[in-house]
Amino acid sequence: MSLNATIPTLEGDASFGAYVASPESTPRGAIIVIQEIFGVNPGIRQKCDKLAAEGYLAVAPDLFWRIESGIELDPDVEPEFQRALGLFGEFDQDAGIRDIEATIHHIRRTLGVAKVGCVGYCLGGRLAYMTAARTDIDASVGYYGVGIDGLLGEKHAIAHPLMLHIPTNDGFVPRETQEAMHAGLDDHPKVTLHDYEGLDHGFATEHGKRRHEEAATLADGRTAAFFAEHLG
Repeated sequence: MSLNATIPTLEGDASFGAYVASPESTPRGAIIVIQEIFGVNPGIRQKCDKLAAEGYLAVAPDLFWRIESGIELDPDVEPEFQRALGLFGEFDQDAGIRDIEATIHHIRRTLGVAKVGCVGYCLGGRLAYMTAARTDIDASVGYYGVGIDGLLGEKHAIAHPLMLHIPTNDGFVPRETQEAMHAGLDDHPKVTLHDYEGLDHGFATEHGKRRHEEAATLADGRTAAFFAEHLG
């Protein structure tokens, strides 16, 4: 099952799909899983399922719904990868953050889970940073977020904990960007950065050729400890 729930927009004039994975007992907290440029695909749904197995309510909103609902792409299939790059340029990121905020409200008010975090990958890593700066989310994690150097002017607004995972050989995040992230964020009391030497973009993906098992396990372990501390 791809999208199995709907969430109203902040304005209440529309709704968008989401994949929701629920734990077997009362959630210890909720985590919004923010998609890559490939949509809410099997890898993102598997992230949700793993979080549900750890006791969290996991929600992956379909952030591309304004372009086309239900997009699922495979990064290992070249035409689909190229389409995903086009979607990145077409996607309205400010509207996406409002949809993430709507998801936070839905989880707290309708689903009844007070503590909400988010974890995002690629585009989602960038959106996780923006969510930390623009919403009252309780904790945020970003994996290989793109273009965060251009968002450092918003760092003063980050009021809750944020963790960023940075592979040093990221083909989409050059060294200069990584250095700017460290220069701008290393002394921020709410932000923790982790570097992964020699690794490339997408190392923690669930499926496909980009995954690096050892590094993914390390990063995911840090993420799990982070959420255990900040979401309960």
